[in-house]
Formats: sequence, C-alpha cells, structure tokens
Amino acid sequence: MKIRLIDKSDWSSYQKLRLNALKAASESFGSTYEREVKFSEQEIIERISPNSSKFFMGIFDGKELIGMVSFHKEIGEKDRHKGDIYGMFIHGDYQNKGLAKLLLSTLINKVKEEYPDLEQIRLSVVSNNISAVKLYGHLGFEKYGVEINALKTGDKYFDEDLMVLFLK
Repeated sequence: MKIRLIDKSDWSSYQKLRLNALKAASESFGSTYEREVKFSEQEIIERISPNSSKFFMGIFDGKELIGMVSFHKEIGEKDRHKGDIYGMFIHGDYQNKGLAKLLLSTLINKVKEEYPDLEQIRLSVVSNNISAVKLYGHLGFEKYGVEINALKTGDKYFDEDLMVLFLK
C-alpha cells in the first residue's frame, strides 16, 4: 500500500472510486452519483488538482486507488486558522484493515507540516456511522455539535456529528 497525493493523472481512478463511494454510502456524502457521473474529465481534474489551500490524498494498492480523502484550508482573513476534511472513503474490499486510520494520520501529519499556523481541522460525519465516529475519536477529533437533518435522501434525513481536532 502506498499513500500519496492524488493529481490530475489520477482523474480516472479518482472518478471510479468516487462514484463507487456515492453508490455504496450515498447517505454519507452531500453529492450524488447522478450528479457526479456527468462530470467531464476537465471538471474532475480541476476538482482534484492540488493548490495552496487544498489537496486530495489517496491510498493505492499497486496502481489501484482504494481510498481517498481531501483537505481544504480556509482562506478568509478571519477563518484561515481552520481547515476541513471531506470525502473520506475506503473501498469496501479494503475496509476494517486500518487503512482509513493510516490515510487520515498521514493527512493530519501533512497538514501539520504544510500549514504550521493551522489551529484546527474540522469534519462532519453521518451520526449513525458509528465506525467512522469511533475512528475520528481515536485520532483526537472531538464532537462539538450535531446538525439535525443535515442530509436528505428521498424522504429520509441524516444527522451529522460535527467534529474538530485542535492542533494548538
């Protein structure tokens, strides 16, 4: 297994895994399969290309992307001390093997190195995703709130736990 930044050359692998995630865990993401299956190669490349305030990180089994997560640093004058984690997903065949913890730990270490002034990393997780909530807790994230009915699929609502990792 190898962890590295996802870049434009990974666009097809990223899209394949992202669409898998949107099907397998549709309640966990703000977007939908139906929306993202229409994205063009250029749209995907623009999304995943790293810049000074964001990057996508992946875990690869050989050449196959099997897990991913993204980090976005706030850039506003009053909130640039914060960043957010989005889109965490490990392919079903690779879950429960410690890879999510490894991927997130690597991301957190990269954030600490590249953004030394960053004070906190936030994320939201569907409240009933007990294994993810537990994982984030093991990595030091603390729950600071709940967004009631944060996501809606059809007529079903999902609450999200709001979590933060204080770096300073």
